[in-house]
Amino acid sequence: MQASVQDVQYMKRCLELAAQGQGFVAPNPMVGAVIVHNNSIIGEGYHRKYGEAHAEVNAVNSVDDKSLLKESTIYVSLEPCSHHGKTPPCCDLIILHQFKRVVVAMQDPFPLVSGRGIEKIRANGIQVDVGILEDEAKELNKQFIHFHTQKKPWVRIKWAETADGFIDKERARDDKPLSITNSLVNTFNHKERAKFDAILVGYQTALKDNPKLNVRHWNGRSPIRVVFDRNNNLPKSLHLFNDGQPTWIINSVEDREDGPVKFIKTEWNNKVDFTLKLLYENNKQSLLIEGGKELISSFIESNNHNEIWRFKSHDLFIESGISAPTLKFQPTNQITFKNNSLYLYTS
Repeated sequence: MQASVQDVQYMKRCLELAAQGQGFVAPNPMVGAVIVHNNSIIGEGYHRKYGEAHAEVNAVNSVDDKSLLKESTIYVSLEPCSHHGKTPPCCDLIILHQFKRVVVAMQDPFPLVSGRGIEKIRANGIQVDVGILEDEAKELNKQFIHFHTQKKPWVRIKWAETADGFIDKERARDDKPLSITNSLVNTFNHKERAKFDAILVGYQTALKDNPKLNVRHWNGRSPIRVVFDRNNNLPKSLHLFNDGQPTWIINSVEDREDGPVKFIKTEWNNKVDFTLKLLYENNKQSLLIEGGKELISSFIESNNHNEIWRFKSHDLFIESGISAPTLKFQPTNQITFKNNSLYLYTS
């Protein structure tokens, strides 16, 4: 549809609001809502946390004079839901207050909604316009959309390498990990980590780095941890087994649970497809892969990724070590963080 300047302005505000729910609303999508009466915003809201009120409810509740709603337009960044989940259908709330007009950025790909909310609102005599800033809305919820349309989690691969192309030194277990990125990048990475449902590393990374794989330098939830350990040889002294966070150990030996740690057996040659299917079946919509090289290469070679983030130092040289994965395609974007650069690749 042809969008007015005002429609674009108010939908931009919806998307700004929706983004504030990032890291808190999954497996729900991020949604923002703005209510406009006589070209003035009288209410707005966004989905703040999974299980709590949706954007439309928060927006309506923020309006002091509810009698104005029947003369107002509500802008929503995603189609209002039409099913009973953790909360009642938002399309019923819109119908109850008899809004004059509803403007939606995009249709919801979730099968229980997928056009039904729009149809129900229109069937009750309310004008519904769809497609304002649709591309921007899709980008915001790309993980959610990919999960429901492709039936598998959205995958980002991430690594850091030195100026001369190494991801690590050759080192023993007790040697300290090589620090490649600066503090600005480290904070940024924790912000990004909070956007993911799951985080995956391989055996050597877990053994030598003893990572926590949680969100510490940003306000957000920690993803569930997934580790490839074929023979269940990782020492139980690692953080992975002792800090109470949910952790899945993908192995070829046994199925069992030990508190928050779940050991899950699979045929080892099929571990990548098995893990993606397992994540999908457990409603984990996104996966961040953080190493090491063998694990990263297996996902690249099998084309099981949506995005690659490659951080590169400008001034750290080590001359020898474990070489970084090689890519046969060019980056789509580059961002500089002082003496580090981020190269982004999209599939």
